[in-house]
Amino acid sequence: MNTTSRITAAVVAAAVGTAALAACGGQGGGSADAKTVTLVSHDSFHASKSVLAAFEKESGYKVTVLRGGDAGKAVNQAILSKGNPQGDVFFGIDNTLLSRGLDEGLFSPYEAKGLDKVPAELQLDKGAHRVTPLDYGDTCVNYDRGYFDRHKIAPPKTFDDLLKPQYKGMLLTENPATSSPGLAFQLGTIAKYGEKGWQSYWKKLKANGVEVVDGWDQAYNDRFSGSAAGKGKGDKPLVVSYASSPPAEVLAKKPAPKEAPTGVAAGTCFRQIEFGCLLKGARNEKGGKALLDFLLSKKFQEDVPLKMFVNPARADAAVPEVFTRYGTAIDKPTTLAPAAVTKNREQWIKQWSSLVLK
Repeated sequence: MNTTSRITAAVVAAAVGTAALAACGGQGGGSADAKTVTLVSHDSFHASKSVLAAFEKESGYKVTVLRGGDAGKAVNQAILSKGNPQGDVFFGIDNTLLSRGLDEGLFSPYEAKGLDKVPAELQLDKGAHRVTPLDYGDTCVNYDRGYFDRHKIAPPKTFDDLLKPQYKGMLLTENPATSSPGLAFQLGTIAKYGEKGWQSYWKKLKANGVEVVDGWDQAYNDRFSGSAAGKGKGDKPLVVSYASSPPAEVLAKKPAPKEAPTGVAAGTCFRQIEFGCLLKGARNEKGGKALLDFLLSKKFQEDVPLKMFVNPARADAAVPEVFTRYGTAIDKPTTLAPAAVTKNREQWIKQWSSLVLK
């Protein structure tokens, strides 16, 4: 999931006081010494200062975080520095990029402590243990409850619903070539309708007035009528965002509302799983293993929801009440095999562009 445009850190960080982690800017070289362990990640990685400090106290390692842009850019940099990695652990490769990282041989096998607490469906490299599942989330169509209540229209629930005349001109999505949620939404339609049906679906969606913008921030904060950041001035009551967006909308509200102002069309969701990995050639392999154990510990896993607005991978990690009360549990998200995504991603995006943007 990553996801550079994820609602999580970008919108919520100010409200919840995201901690500033140590930053490192050099090129290559891994950890500076045996007492430093370097985490390479995308820009959306965040953790509570107290949680990180607990690891440093218990382990004796100082953690340095090297952020490398969005997930795709961070993975590309890891490939370019293969054999002489920038750090010891990589956080944030997801199932849409996973096969690329595995095919490039970027990661060393390591079975992290606590992996037995992670559901089997999240363990996409089970047996080899080259990657460790750390969190998951779902990209879904969000709707503005107020809009649909005022117009006395039931909101859509599924991909098929979005083709109905009553939703004509309402949906805003992001370009899969420039946006992680946009790509996830496209992949969701491919998973739903297959190689022979997804292009026909998008032709119909285009005929029903779907609009495309480059990124999540523009789509959600500027154009979505249900966004608090946009103060209700947006013109689109349907937008591709995340299942965690409704909890984020109520996080700082007092008194707490009975329900979130936005809802989730549960039949439009695509699941993204994020992994942590021990980088092959890590200078501090022992420290990297200790850090991976920590990232899968209950202490860190229970910090994940309010820092990155995704779900912890551990089934026994407690989830905050704002998630359980205002969130939507997605029981049957669409998925695609990572190898299929890696093989076809660029072709699918080109086909989508020809269909939708011309």
